[in-house]
Parts: sequence; C-alpha cells; structure tokens
Amino acid sequence: MILDLHVHSDLSDDSRAGVETYLKVLHRKREERPLDGVVLTEHRQWNEGLDYRHLEDQYEMKILRGAEVETDYGHVLIYGVNSEIAARFDFADVRLPAQTLVTEVEAMGGVAVPCHPGRTHIGLCAHYADKPPLEGICAVEAINGGSRGDEDAQTAQLIVDQGYARFGGSDAHLVAFIGLCATQFEDDIENEQDLVVALRAGRCDAVDFR
Repeated sequence: MILDLHVHSDLSDDSRAGVETYLKVLHRKREERPLDGVVLTEHRQWNEGLDYRHLEDQYEMKILRGAEVETDYGHVLIYGVNSEIAARFDFADVRLPAQTLVTEVEAMGGVAVPCHPGRTHIGLCAHYADKPPLEGICAVEAINGGSRGDEDAQTAQLIVDQGYARFGGSDAHLVAFIGLCATQFEDDIENEQDLVVALRAGRCDAVDFR
C-alpha cells in the first residue's frame, strides 16, 4: 500500500490546493503515481470534526489525517492524533519541546516523527549538530518532495548514523507536487492507528516517483 504521508490542503496558511483537487490529479496520474491514499498534515492545527469519507468513496482513495507542528528540534509530523493528544499539546505553539512531544505522543497512542530533516534551520540534522539526539524516534522523512540541494543526502546520512526507518512524503502545497514522493507499507493501512503501528514497527519505506 502506498500513501503520501505529508500533504497540505488549503486549510494550511501557505497552501491553495483543495483536497478534491489533489484527488483528481492522482486519479488522472495513477499510472505515474500509483497511490492508494494521502495523509493531510495541516500546519499547526488539528480540526477534530473534518470528515472526508464522501471523497474517499468518490475517488476510491484513502484520506487519513495528521498534523505538522514546530518544535525546538525542527518540524515534526504527528499521526494518530486523538482527543488526549490534542488537549495536551498546543499545535499552534512554534516552540514545542520535541522530546516531550515524542515521548508523550507515543504514550497516548500516536507517533511523532521528524519531517524534512535536512532542511536548513527547521530540520533535525541542523539541531543534532549541537544538541543530543532525541530518544524514541522510530522513523524520519527520508525523501521530501520539496527538498533542495543536498537536503535528502543529509537525511540519508542521518538515517545511517541513527538507524531510523524511512518514510516519504510530497510535502505538497500545490497540486502538481501531490504524490511525487510517498511511503510504501508492507501492510494495508485502513486508519490512522494502522499507520501508527506500521511506522513504529518500521514496516515501510520511502518511494520516489519524480
């Protein structure tokens, strides 16, 4: 099963792309980008009431949800968000304590994993240069559709050094980028909890359709 784990719709302040527009592109480009679904990871927010089941049925694509937050170790994706996690952490806080986030999100049934680690200032690699490694990280975004220069190469070295599992995401903010990078899972992913279990177990790998 292949999912794009890092997607921003027009609910994020820096994206103009609607969810249905993304699905239309993936439907049209299915041979080039053979995805089974996407995970919406809006910036600094969690909207409990959103329901995309009608679009899942119409386009036969899985639509799961997470969030992208900002921490003192860079940007982190949270999957398996539930009411306990949403009540514990202010997703709008741009200086969330990463170690607390990783540890407590796992204890509450989710998983917090760094995205675009090689990116200047907001990636994990820059913070590991002068801070101790985070404990409890199971995986990092090995391939990001918005990476430039040697960012993914830095991430590759980080993975070698730390032994993290690999996942991928397009980091799409524009429709043209949806599904260019994604994650292939060894198991079927039916819901956010399946996603959490697979990431924790490392039963996945990054795939690049560029």
